[in-house]
Amino acid sequence: MSRIEARRDEDRGEGTVTAGPLVDRLLGGLPPEAVLTDPDVTASYAHDMASFCPAGSPAVVVLPRTVEQVQHVMRTATELRVPVVPQGARTGLSGAANAADGCIVLSLTKMDRILEINPVDRIAVVEPGVVNATLSRAVGEHGLAYPPDPSSWETCTIGGNIGTASGGLCCVKYGVTAEYVLGLDVVLADGRLMSTGRRTAKGVAGYDLTRLFVGSEGSLGIVVRAVLALRPKPPEQLVLAAEFASGAAACDAVCRIMAGGHVPSLLELMDRTTVKAVNDTARMGLPESTEALLLAAFDTTDPAADLAAVGALCEAAGATQVVPAEDAAESELLLQARRLSLVALEAVKGTTMIDDVCVPRSRLGELIDGVERIAEKHRLTIGVVAHAGDGNTHPTVCFDATDPEESRRARESFDEIMALGLELGGTITGEHGVGVLKKEWLAREIGPVGVEMQRAVKQAFDPLNLLNPGKLF
Repeated sequence: MSRIEARRDEDRGEGTVTAGPLVDRLLGGLPPEAVLTDPDVTASYAHDMASFCPAGSPAVVVLPRTVEQVQHVMRTATELRVPVVPQGARTGLSGAANAADGCIVLSLTKMDRILEINPVDRIAVVEPGVVNATLSRAVGEHGLAYPPDPSSWETCTIGGNIGTASGGLCCVKYGVTAEYVLGLDVVLADGRLMSTGRRTAKGVAGYDLTRLFVGSEGSLGIVVRAVLALRPKPPEQLVLAAEFASGAAACDAVCRIMAGGHVPSLLELMDRTTVKAVNDTARMGLPESTEALLLAAFDTTDPAADLAAVGALCEAAGATQVVPAEDAAESELLLQARRLSLVALEAVKGTTMIDDVCVPRSRLGELIDGVERIAEKHRLTIGVVAHAGDGNTHPTVCFDATDPEESRRARESFDEIMALGLELGGTITGEHGVGVLKKEWLAREIGPVGVEMQRAVKQAFDPLNLLNPGKLF
């Protein structure tokens, strides 16, 4: 059965429920249609979108609709000592949502209500299954904006965004998910419900447990409600595209823009490999003669003036052509090309490993040059797309997963890119999380004392190690 067919069965309530202590206990507090045990259906929930990440076979998939049902699942899991893997839309890229053998997969996609939008307090209260784009459009009707916009914003959920502390294209001006989560309701491993944070603009009462849960990848508790900060809706942005003869020149332009005090709403980089892949996939007509394409956007009251100033800086850095968009429609076309980058690169060879290394902006050029050397060394196609204004790069290794030798080289190149990122004073993940893919690299980045302290936090919240075991460390 395909994943799509499995979801259709799920939506019709046709999951097959079999007998057994675990399923019987779950059915004591969940309706039959919320408990799925058909192996074809449960297999479709086994993993997210990451490559090279092992995934087990879940014993059961549950789809609760209420907080009380989530509490029942966790009480049952604690009583029977069954691991629980929380999931959103499974768009993640680190294996953080991958199932463990015999686990309960706790899919929160049915908890998808926007509970409140408050224009005065500038907050939204949502359940974890709300899709990012759905929330953005809903608050837009009130003249507000929810800025975090991952590339998968049309499908990814707020709960998943919180779990991985995700970013997006607009981070250079507006920041990441963690900066917009004011408060949470969390079901703990033993089924207790805890509230963290606040609804107010300020609040410093006690330890910041809200921030602790953001980015914890479902390893400390189950987020069942979130209070999110909103901003006034900005004017429509205009985008500029600048072509460069080298990645180094494009990175020089980025440094000039940021050092000049400009605050673009978006500053993105696509290398030649990525530009060609997007054209091959969607016939976007992007300039394939360029070695690097830099997209800059402003959503200010006079974006044309800001683009002109940035365009001059790009030319000073060696841009061969600078083309500002004439209107919002042309701007959106350029952004669509950027959002298609990862999908397009996957089509190059059928499989990708998407790295997520973030370095200081001043060393962005060194990283891009290093990735090029690594690609040549391993005889691989590696496209680079980056949130250049943040120094957050996504070197994407394209390879044939059916070729063991090429797969080995892909994995080696991936590790070398992460090592390069640390060498340049960066981090192994800017927004995708650790999951399974980068466990050993987390230990290298934070060191033995850091690992010890993080394990102590995990022990305090989840002493039986039931929540998303095997992730992070």
